[in-house]
Amino acid sequence: MSGALGMIEAIGLTSAMTAVDAACKAADIQMVGHEKVIGAGAAITITVYFTGEVAAVQSGVDAGVKAAEVSGRVLSHRVIPRPDEDVMKKLIAVKKETKKTRLKDPKGPEKEAKS
Repeated sequence: MSGALGMIEAIGLTSAMTAVDAACKAADIQMVGHEKVIGAGAAITITVYFTGEVAAVQSGVDAGVKAAEVSGRVLSHRVIPRPDEDVMKKLIAVKKETKKTRLKDPKGPEKEAKS
């Protein structure tokens, strides 16, 4: 991969979504996934992942961290320039495995959704 992988780990959904919004508005980057972890201390953390050109990802992550710290707390953030392709393959494979969720239809039975 010739671009970069950026990550922001925030406590709570509000902080994470604030980071995503600011990062994507500040630079030409794409959010490629997220991961929720329950039990980081006594909190729920959400890590969001971005890709794009190295300078754009760095700029976006910086803007996202700054915005998220206003509304909550950021545990960590990192930009990996030119990550190994195996890193991206593993990240995408893990995301595909965890994407199955249960959707509840108020007028009918639960059904499994794949996104």
